[in-house]
Amino acid sequence: MSVDHYEVLGVARDASTEDIRRAYRKLARELHPDVNQEEGAEEQFKLVTHAYEVLSDPEQRQRYDTGGDQFAGFGPFGDIFETFFGAAGASSRGPRPRRERGQDALIRVDVDLAETIFGTTKTIEVDTAVLCESCEGSCCAPGTEPRHCDICGGSGQVQRTVRSLLGNMVTQSPCGSCRGYGTVIDTPCPSCAGQGRVRATRSIDVEIPGGIESGQRIQLAGSGEVGHGGGPSGDLYIEFAVQPHETFARLGDDLVATVHVDLTDAILGTEATVESLDGPVDITIRPGVQSEDILSIKGRGVTKLRGAGRGDLKLHVHVITPQKLSGKETELVKKLREMRMPAPPQLKSATSGTFQRLRERFFGA
Repeated sequence: MSVDHYEVLGVARDASTEDIRRAYRKLARELHPDVNQEEGAEEQFKLVTHAYEVLSDPEQRQRYDTGGDQFAGFGPFGDIFETFFGAAGASSRGPRPRRERGQDALIRVDVDLAETIFGTTKTIEVDTAVLCESCEGSCCAPGTEPRHCDICGGSGQVQRTVRSLLGNMVTQSPCGSCRGYGTVIDTPCPSCAGQGRVRATRSIDVEIPGGIESGQRIQLAGSGEVGHGGGPSGDLYIEFAVQPHETFARLGDDLVATVHVDLTDAILGTEATVESLDGPVDITIRPGVQSEDILSIKGRGVTKLRGAGRGDLKLHVHVITPQKLSGKETELVKKLREMRMPAPPQLKSATSGTFQRLRERFFGA
């Protein structure tokens, strides 16, 4: 059945090249087999693609408009030619190479929170495919080499003549004797079973950048699996998983923790030294500090992955009220209360500063 390419794309016969391209993109997005699973969508996609190939090329379009392309209007014949000759047409594709690129690999590496501050180097063990040392990727036993296939003459392809409604047509398919390689290995390498590669565990030094976060990856080009026949290696992707810390947590480029302050120190203030992930830090507790106040120490957080400098260390204050007092301590506290004459406990608005700080801490802004 004759098919009009212009009707297939839904454009006028005097449509511009840009109109044709725009129409094809729209239809291709709707009909692509990865998107549209409806019956007939794949055949329609082929018709649309063929129509675009003809009309987007000025010379082919001119021949089609003048009736010179005798098969351009017959969609089903495109599938016949593709079956007989492959995507490259009737020309021979040549023998299939034995050397193939190796597959990419992905591994997960656990990282301590402390290691994300400045970054570090880790040695990891990778179970992968490496070059066979016996045959050095040739796939042949030492002292031997491949020979040309007698069936296909080294072309990797065999041809047959098939009678059809269109006349005699030549089909081309991979040679079954050499599997399309054009050569035959009579004595495969015993170490790798003729694969040119073997499984092995090797060590790789990985540079872990400071500031890395869970889920982020780095790419090590050429560190993946060696390809079949000693082909080039694929890439290795490292995905990091930052392990939780018992004291510190990460919030962006900042480190956060809770510092417990005794009631008397909260009232009078004090100086103290606490241990951070990269050494001791001196802190000042001002007199009258409140629970949920935040002490911020500049530049003691995590190294910024993109940019310069480090984040901050933020310490959330938690004032500890003593639960047990000696008799003398109780008397002193009673005297303090009598001297201060504090107001009784009162309810405050839910929009107060303390409530807001709690909300931001546990639920975000």
